[in-house]
Amino acid sequence: MTATLAHIWRHPVKSHGREELSQVTLKAGQTMPWDRTWAVAHEGARIDGSEWAPCANFSRGSKAPQLMAINCKLSESTETVTLNHPDREELTLHPERDSAALIDWVRPLMPEDRAQSSRVVRVEGRGMTDTPFPSISIANTATHQAVEDQLGQRLAPTRWRANLWLDGLGPWAEFDWLGKTLRIGEVDFAIEERITRCLATTANPQTGERDADTLGALKTWDHQDFGVYAVVKTSGTIRRGDKAELL
Repeated sequence: MTATLAHIWRHPVKSHGREELSQVTLKAGQTMPWDRTWAVAHEGARIDGSEWAPCANFSRGSKAPQLMAINCKLSESTETVTLNHPDREELTLHPERDSAALIDWVRPLMPEDRAQSSRVVRVEGRGMTDTPFPSISIANTATHQAVEDQLGQRLAPTRWRANLWLDGLGPWAEFDWLGKTLRIGEVDFAIEERITRCLATTANPQTGERDADTLGALKTWDHQDFGVYAVVKTSGTIRRGDKAELL
């Protein structure tokens, strides 16, 4: 297997924007730094914000597709994010200190018939990924191409919200990695499970409109999965262009 790390993405506020990186330093047993560091709990959430919680407690793209069109830029030194959306003015804020401003900014993007955003939570030491274990998501550009071909339309890869993208593989090759170790650059990853996808992937990340039956396309392969969840086994830095190999 010969593959290359093509893209690195982080999502500082869960379901509220993404940012591409050229490199990132990972620590064993931890989520990607600044990925899903904050999450926006909705008014129906039954959590106290002290520990990991399932995605059903948060405002997210599967219920509010306009959230998918948010881009962001994080300043690590000030812990502030600059949010952009085609229908909203640019806003820079600290997600916790300025939580009221964040919720006000996002309110026009939320469907009226859904639970509204209520508060921002941050769990010390890990990002609010969709798994109870500290995961990093890995996707395959060839699998993305297979879904595009099935639908007969171009899709922005960012609709899958993956952290790492690999080039140079065959479609669906990643599903054969479960239980194996993948090395990217100087970091080893334990491949844990496939990622079952939701309605968020049907929304266009440029417009926030649902425009592609991604779930229907996946079901032609008798599943609803795209990409895999991994756990960092060894600490180190990975960079765009690094080689990837199975050990």
